[in-house]
Amino acid sequence: MKLLICDPTDASAIEAMREAGIEVDVQDDITPEDLETVITNYDALVVRSRTKVREPLIAQATNLKLVIRGGVGLDNIDVAYAESKGVEVRNTPSASSNSVAELTIGYLLALVRQIPQVTASMERGEWKKKEFSKGSELAGKTLGLIGLGRIGSMVAQKAHALGMEVLFYRRTPTTVEYATQVSLDELLKRSDFVSLHVPHTPETHYIIGAEEIARMKEGVYIVNCGRGGTLDEVALHAAVASGHVAGAALDVFEDEKGEQGRRFMDQPQVICSPHIGAGTSEAKGRVGEEVAQIAIEVANR
Repeated sequence: MKLLICDPTDASAIEAMREAGIEVDVQDDITPEDLETVITNYDALVVRSRTKVREPLIAQATNLKLVIRGGVGLDNIDVAYAESKGVEVRNTPSASSNSVAELTIGYLLALVRQIPQVTASMERGEWKKKEFSKGSELAGKTLGLIGLGRIGSMVAQKAHALGMEVLFYRRTPTTVEYATQVSLDELLKRSDFVSLHVPHTPETHYIIGAEEIARMKEGVYIVNCGRGGTLDEVALHAAVASGHVAGAALDVFEDEKGEQGRRFMDQPQVICSPHIGAGTSEAKGRVGEEVAQIAIEVANR
């Protein structure tokens, strides 16, 4: 099997695939134009979120048999079309779950204690102890999770350990030790914090919009470390400006190549990061291990 690495991948995973007899080429900064030129040379691709595998590319990939997405989501791949052409699409759903869950919890703490804002104040040479001594604890507060898959379940467990009541909404019923399943309306009305953990699909597009935000508590905090497009960022900006939303933390955005959260740069109550949820050495290592396992499994069939 001849495989092309299109995005940065753990070196040990690349070596493991080569030792298994897979011919691996690494072009982890390849442009879309260059990928179109060379795609016919490969049986398999490894991508992360940067590289898009859309219908036109798949249509000309006459030898392609496998696409591995190193990560959780598959929204950068036209999965149905790929499978209709006999291309198997796999991902590594569990590898980065803990890293994203920990970032979510970190954001909850940062929001209630204004850690980024107080750090910026200290860097300006200020000592505003009184102004920044109005935070609150997470213990005793209610966290509402929209979506409860691998990441949401880990967030629920960690939040419960911090003394939070955890509610969750999902379309199918399930039982979780650390959380209670409720309707979306009840979750919105009761939660002090709302955190999104759903994929971006037509059904979840703007699952939190202006109407949903209006049904939340005054002074609610919103976190999105899931997928851009599930949260209406224009509506969020307006709600933060009005004071209805006390603060927000966003690691993902609807338009990461364009807007990239710039509309929030005038709102110190909003913390932003450039989609770093899976950006830990541990997660990268686990992603690489799973990528290699999948590639070797398929190559040995």
